[in-house]
Amino acid sequence: MNAKRKIEVFTAGCPACEETIALVNRIACPSCEVEILDMHQPEVASRARECGVSRVPSVVIDGKLADCCSAQGPDEKTLQAAGLGQPQKGPLDSGPKYGG
Repeated sequence: MNAKRKIEVFTAGCPACEETIALVNRIACPSCEVEILDMHQPEVASRARECGVSRVPSVVIDGKLADCCSAQGPDEKTLQAAGLGQPQKGPLDSGPKYGG
């Protein structure tokens, strides 16, 4: 069974944030667990700092700030390269296949 890929979208309710939420939801796959986080909440702001988020909107995939979010806004190709929209491989999903 595949593990869920955790997607955190840090937002502040602005139009750019809404576009990013739509983008993430459009390219997310069934094994992506998308969570929309409001930076107005102190605990969310604290989590954002832990992840290196310095601007909104930002997307964190499996605990790592997507490269596109550290220098510019989120973009589809970079988010997909980071794993968004792709099933997370579990420990039994990797390595050589045996049997016949």
